[in-house]
Amino acid sequence: MDKLRRVLSGRDENEELGLTSQVLDASTLSYSTRVKWFVICFASGILCSILGTALLFLPNGIKLFAAFYTLGNIAALASTCFLMGPLKQLKRMFEKTRLIATIVMLLCLVLTLCAAFWWHKKVLALIFCILQFLAMTWYSISYIPFARDAVMKCFTTCLS
Repeated sequence: MDKLRRVLSGRDENEELGLTSQVLDASTLSYSTRVKWFVICFASGILCSILGTALLFLPNGIKLFAAFYTLGNIAALASTCFLMGPLKQLKRMFEKTRLIATIVMLLCLVLTLCAAFWWHKKVLALIFCILQFLAMTWYSISYIPFARDAVMKCFTTCLS
């Protein structure tokens, strides 16, 4: 009834609550809007990662690489918030099945920036970027049923 009253009085619910409310609860966004922002955010994440890789070969490019590569991974990770909502995303990130992958991924994001900007260790920054990639991959395949088992089986078969 309150919603009807707001609409009839000319005060739309979105005007009162603002964009923050829409972002916090993806279900208030239309499906097409969520998909569009997912694609925009994910594509910008990929673009940042590619740009960071290209900047790696410049003098002092390790800092730019670390910053853009990490920003790209954060944008790609944040893009899924538009599909399922940030609260549901956080709950899923810290479920038992992907808790370790999430912690390692977030830790690698932070350590990459620390190695590049504070510790000034180029090799360590590159190692953390590689670990960041591996952790993000392991985290991503955790959403595909039985994908981790298949990867582990392939890995153990290749080592045997």
